[in-house]
Amino acid sequence: MLLVVTAVAAERDSAARGLTAPGGGDGDANAGVQHPLPGDRTALRLTGGPLGTVDLLAAGVGPAAVAAGTAAALAAAEAAGTPYDLVISTGIGGGFAPAAPVGSVVVADAIVAADLGAETPEGFVPVTELGFGTTRHLPPPELSRAAARAAGAGHGTVLTVSTVTGGAARARELTDRHPTALAEAMEGFGVAEAAAAHRVPVLEVRAVSNPVGPRDRAAWRIGDALAALGDAFRAMVPVLQEAKDHG
Repeated sequence: MLLVVTAVAAERDSAARGLTAPGGGDGDANAGVQHPLPGDRTALRLTGGPLGTVDLLAAGVGPAAVAAGTAAALAAAEAAGTPYDLVISTGIGGGFAPAAPVGSVVVADAIVAADLGAETPEGFVPVTELGFGTTRHLPPPELSRAAARAAGAGHGTVLTVSTVTGGAARARELTDRHPTALAEAMEGFGVAEAAAAHRVPVLEVRAVSNPVGPRDRAAWRIGDALAALGDAFRAMVPVLQEAKDHG
């Protein structure tokens, strides 16, 4: 079984449209049924396609909300005797220019918590250097590369932030600390933490709606990014099917 986790319903529906149209054409975001989860959550459940059962969960904005939602879904599936084989964190996000322009797609080779740590007089110190936890999760390398190739996506680090970048100085700081970063979003690390706790592999797939840097809502292309997200999922179906069949 596959679990796809987004922040909001529009992202969930874009992924669903791609997953229900693997041969091309328009998919149907309403093709599934509502599947209840603990904590008054509901996933959209797709069945009968090449990937078998797929649950799509809009778990909320930010790493804490998606970690809670993902953990609840994973625990419920394990308790039912039908554990998930893979979790995908997905949605729209900001892209670091020029490597990830607006409208492009990024598949993570590393999922990194970019602002989990402490500010010091010498600068930012990640939580790992304070002696706690982790700031990085690594998707399965071959699967993430294959997914990126299928989707025509960039393959690099996706940063998780609790506060979206709104200025050039902050963008430079992030790229200085994470030179392989292609995108930032607010949920990937939370999903990855829950998946790691349940020993389930994770991918992160982001469609770029805006450049990382000075906040300019007029320059955002959310509709284009959501369309690109659906296209990416449609293109990734054969890769995900092969992983399922040989997993």
